[in-house]
Amino acid sequence: MPMPTSPLVRLGAFRDQLHACYTRRADALFELGDALLCQPTPFLSLPHLSLEPAHQRGWGSTYAALVCGRIDTERLRDLLVRFLPPADPLVFAVDVTTWPRCDAECSPERGYYYHPSRHSAGQPIITGWAFQWITQLSFDRDSWTAPVDARRLHPLDDTDQTAVGQVRALLARLPAGQAVPLFVFDGGYDSAQLTLDLAEVPVAVLVRLRSDRCFYAD
Repeated sequence: MPMPTSPLVRLGAFRDQLHACYTRRADALFELGDALLCQPTPFLSLPHLSLEPAHQRGWGSTYAALVCGRIDTERLRDLLVRFLPPADPLVFAVDVTTWPRCDAECSPERGYYYHPSRHSAGQPIITGWAFQWITQLSFDRDSWTAPVDARRLHPLDDTDQTAVGQVRALLARLPAGQAVPLFVFDGGYDSAQLTLDLAEVPVAVLVRLRSDRCFYAD
């Protein structure tokens, strides 16, 4: 399927295909996403999102979208890969971000994670949910990224093994014949384990080493 060249036409095609990824309560989920994008500051509550001009439904539809809505995640991942910004070579970053849930004692599968700006008892450790993201980077001096995958981590999940699964799934979606993509990881990942697990796939791996890492000769 040929891609449209005009930015507005390309954006319209993306929004049409994004709407098709919502298999239940599609209109409510779509307007909820538009309201989140148009919100100038962090919203105070879900009903506040219904006050955005882009949200043309009642405030009750926001709860219905989150409770009853369904998203075809695999179709959404395919869509995000098809609309990646052109780049040669492709560069992706893999990292974990934490959503603090310190006071939500009834939230399932919370874990203890590092957080640079929030502290508990003087330590940068909070209770919450961890999400592992893969986003496309560029060599331009800006903060724009193109997310292609996100998975919520269970407290017992291994971040390196989960990252390997995400990288393999992304490689299967990328068009064949392109230059070998580069995946960059922060210092919390095991460079040796990633190298071994991805040795048989066409991918380049760059892992930042911790400043206190020690190396020993034979």
